[in-house]
Order: sequence, then C-alpha cells, then structure tokens
Amino acid sequence: MEDLFMWFILFWSILVFVLVAIGGYFMFRKFLKKLPKEDGKSILDWQDYYIDQTIHLWTDDKKAFLNELVEPVPELFRDIAKHKIAGKIGEYAIQEKSDRLTEELIVKGYIAATPKRDHKFLRKKLKEKQIDVTPYEVYFAESPR
Repeated sequence: MEDLFMWFILFWSILVFVLVAIGGYFMFRKFLKKLPKEDGKSILDWQDYYIDQTIHLWTDDKKAFLNELVEPVPELFRDIAKHKIAGKIGEYAIQEKSDRLTEELIVKGYIAATPKRDHKFLRKKLKEKQIDVTPYEVYFAESPR
C-alpha cells in the first residue's frame, strides 16, 4: 500500500511539473511579445495601434468574412488569431493608405499573420472560399514562423 502511494506521489509531482512548465512556456512567449523593441513599442503595442487606426474601416460584412476565414482555428485560440490577423490587415491598410478594407487586404493580412505550419489549412480554407492564391504567393513567403 505504501509503495502505491509513493508511486502516486511521484506521478503527481511529475504531472504538476510538466503542466507548470507548459504554462510557463506560453506565458514566457507572451512576455517576449510584450517587450519593447528598438522603436520603444512591442509587437502587441503595434498590433493594437494598427487595429485602433483602422477600426472605422471594419464593416459587418468584412468582420463576417474574417470570422469565416478563422473558422479552422480552434475556438480557444480564435479570438487571439482574429486580433493578430486584424492587426496585420490594419498594417497593410495603413501602408497602402486605404480608405476601405477590401477582400484583397483581408486575405493578404490573413496569410501574412498565419504561421507557416498552418499554411496547408489556410490554403484549404481559401480554396473552399473559391479564392485564387496565385496573386498572394509572395505573402506566404513572408509569413511568421
């Protein structure tokens, strides 16, 4: 009986250590994104800036289009993914001095904000939406890791 209890304690200790390590890893990643860069703003600060500057461009149909594009993302991470994609779309809109959001801007931002490991799912979703990816191939190369 004592051996069984000792094994339980060992198993529980290892499980808690692993779970804390996983949580710490994700917290550390978020911390790194919040650190200021050379310009004094962090990745998340710039993302929020671009969203704030282009919030007036988002119409209901453009929001619905973005929601359709992020459907493959697990629900737990969907809001974070939408925020990141919206920030990238805002960055492109500001760079192009656009006075409205187009499907092209949304698709470019969607591709550029999506990690390379998810490109297979991204291409599948764009194909379902009958969107030709040929003009956007350059953005697949620029995507983050």
